Amino acid sequence: MRTQQGLMNNTGLIAFIAMLLLFVDWCSWRIVRLPLDSFYLTRPFLISAVLSALAGFLFAPVADNMKIHHFRRRGKLMSPSYRKPTPAMGGLFFVPIGIFVARRQVGSNPNGVNGAAIITLIFGMVGLLEDISNLFMDYNCKIPQWIRFFVQIVAGIYFSVWLSSTNISTPYSTKFLVPLPPPLGLAFIGNFYLVLAAVCSLSMGTGVTLVDGLDGLAGGVAALALAGLSIASLPICSEMSVFGASMSGACTGFLFHNRYRASIVMGCVGSFALGGAIATIAACSGMFIPMLIACSVFLVELFLVIFQVPFRMAMKHFHGTNRYPLRILPSHYFLRLWGIKEPYIVAGAYIISCFLTAFAGYLGLVSAQLLLDLHIPKSDKNGNAIEQVAQIVRFEQRCGRDALKETEIEIDRVKKLSLQASQLPARLKKNSSSDGGTVVTV
Repeated sequence: MRTQQGLMNNTGLIAFIAMLLLFVDWCSWRIVRLPLDSFYLTRPFLISAVLSALAGFLFAPVADNMKIHHFRRRGKLMSPSYRKPTPAMGGLFFVPIGIFVARRQVGSNPNGVNGAAIITLIFGMVGLLEDISNLFMDYNCKIPQWIRFFVQIVAGIYFSVWLSSTNISTPYSTKFLVPLPPPLGLAFIGNFYLVLAAVCSLSMGTGVTLVDGLDGLAGGVAALALAGLSIASLPICSEMSVFGASMSGACTGFLFHNRYRASIVMGCVGSFALGGAIATIAACSGMFIPMLIACSVFLVELFLVIFQVPFRMAMKHFHGTNRYPLRILPSHYFLRLWGIKEPYIVAGAYIISCFLTAFAGYLGLVSAQLLLDLHIPKSDKNGNAIEQVAQIVRFEQRCGRDALKETEIEIDRVKKLSLQASQLPARLKKNSSSDGGTVVTV
C-alpha cells in the first residue's frame, strides 16, 4: 500500500511540474517580450526526466555490484525495509544528465550554462568526498570534519570569485542587483552580493543533505524548487531557466528509482550538486527571495538542526551525558516518531512545496518587470524599430488590449497623415505645371 502511495506521489509531482512549465511556455511571449522556442522549458524538463529514468536502470545494478551502499547510521530509525543496504551515489548519473541536456538545449551561447555546470560539478565533488568518507567509516579512515568543512568554504569562495568575473547576459548591465517585489524596486547591495551568494551555496547543499533522509523527499522538493527558480529567472536570464528546468527533470527521473521503497539514494554527491545548482541560478539572476521561498523546506530543516545544537548542549550540561546524548536529528525523523508514515510525510512536503514553487515563480516574474521596463533595447538596421515595438508592448501590458487597439488606430491615422504630407510636394508640382506657373521644388 505504501509503495503505491510513493508511486502516486511521483505521478502528482510530475503532473504539477509539467503543467506549470507548459503554462509558462504558453504565455512566455508576455513574460520575456522576446520570441522563444516552442516548449522552451518543458522540452529540457521532459528530455532530462526520460534520460535520467533510463540511466537509473543501468546505474543501480552497477552500484550494487561495486558495493556502493547506503547504510542507516546509529540513532536513526530502522525498519525492515531498510535492513538491506541500498545502492548510493545516485547523483553520479542524474546530475551529469541534467547538465548535458541544458547545454544541448541552449545551443550556440552556453556561457552561463557552462559556468553553472562547473559550479554544480565542483559542489558535487565536495559531496563525493563526503560519500567516500562515509564508505570508509567502519575502517577508521574517515576524513576529518574540519577538512570537509574547509573544502566547502573553498568551493563557496571560488563560486564568489567566478560570479564576480563572469559575464552573464542579462537585461541590465550593472551587476549585484536584487529584484524586489513592487513597489520596492531594485536593491544594489554591492560586494555583499558575493557574500550572500557564497552563503547560499553552502547552506543549500547542507539543507538538501539533511532532507535526504526519506525516500523521494529531497529529490522531489529539489525538483520543485528548481522549477520555480527557472520560472522566476526566465525574464532575466533565459539560459539559467533552461538549466533549472533540465536539472528539475533530472531530479524527476531520479525519483522513479528513489521513491518509496527506494532502489537507490542520491548521496551527498547529488545533494551538494543540487544545492550548488539552486544557488547558482539564484545568484546569476538575483532571485534570492524566490529561492528562499521555493527552498523553504530545506531552510526549515537546516534551522531546526542548528537550533537543536544549543538546546542539546544545555540538556547535556544540566542532566548529564547518559540521560541526554548529543544527537541532532532533522524534523522528519520526529514526525516518524509520532507515528506518521513515511510516504505521507513526503506527500505533505510535496504539497507544501507545490504552493511555494508557484508563489516563488510568480513573485520572481513580478519582481523582474521593473528590470525589463528599465532595459532599453539596441537599434538595428531599421533605426528605432525595436524601441518602438518595445514601447508598444510595454503599453499593452500596462493598459490592456483595449488601449492597445486604440493606440494602433491612432498609429494608423498618423501614418496616413504622414503619407499625405509626403505626397504633398508632388501634388503641388503637378498643379503648378498644369497652370503654367513657376515650378517649385521642395
